[in-house]
Formats: sequence, C-alpha cells, structure tokens
Amino acid sequence: MPAEHSIPEDKSPRTLIIVVAVIAAVVIGGFFYLLLRKSVAVGPPPTLQGAIRPGSPEWDKYSKLIPLDDPEADEAKRALGDTIMTLHTTARNFTGRTITGLEIRASVVDSDGKPVKQRTMVVVPGRQPELDPLKTMRVSIMIDGFSDSDNRANIKMEVTGFILR
Repeated sequence: MPAEHSIPEDKSPRTLIIVVAVIAAVVIGGFFYLLLRKSVAVGPPPTLQGAIRPGSPEWDKYSKLIPLDDPEADEAKRALGDTIMTLHTTARNFTGRTITGLEIRASVVDSDGKPVKQRTMVVVPGRQPELDPLKTMRVSIMIDGFSDSDNRANIKMEVTGFILR
C-alpha cells in the first residue's frame, strides 16, 4: 500500500492575493463609476445671457415678429431601448433688426398639456452666427430618454429669449 503524503498548504499567500485582488477591483470599479458619473451628469440648460425675456416691454413688441412654423417631429428607437424625438421648425425674423441671439424651447407634452420632456437650446449663435432681417432658419432640437409608456400627445416649440442688434 502506498503511503499517503499530505503536503501542508500555506494559506497565507493565497489569502493575501485574494484580498489584494478584491481591493483592486473595488478601486477600479469606483474609478470607472466616477468617470461615468461625470460624463452623464446633466448640467443646467444653456441660457442666452442678456436676452430679452417674457415680461420685458421689448418682449411684447418683438416676440410676435419672430414666429416659428408649426413644429414637426421624427422619432426613432435606440439600441438602449429608449426613444428619441427630433422636433423641427422654421424660425422667421420680421423684426427689421438682426437677431444675434435666439433661444428656443422644444417640449413634448401629454394629453393635459403638461411637459413630458423638454429641452432649451441656444440656436443663434450656435447653428449660425446671426439671423438677418427677413431671413429664415431651420431649427432642430433632439430630446431623448422617452419610454414606450410616456404619454406623448403633442409637441411645442417656442422662443424663450432673443438678442437684437
């Protein structure tokens, strides 16, 4: 009969390696979490500094001279499972002055007229440096993150601020 020889196992290096691997995995996971969190963080919507806004006397005079056509929307499913909508309109300048800043809000609203999602965007400057008198500009604003259960009854686009020269 062969004699059984048992080799004593030294568990101390194995345990040390496992502990170091777990700590390294936690540190690397935390690092990637912080990187992704910073890149996904949503900041405040861009605003047009020094713009004419609702409530000012110039707003009442000029806002009706910057009409937007009835908006249209395209929607598409993404691989992430959500839906994106792109709202399109045409902005027109009948103010007789050059628009050097134009801020527009696009909204998708529910059956009660309450916003489901909205996005405000500075389109001048941005898409183009300025909008001359009697000229038009095509405006498209993408809104993402819709689910299939969202009540998307209507779309709206409106001017929320402008700067004239």
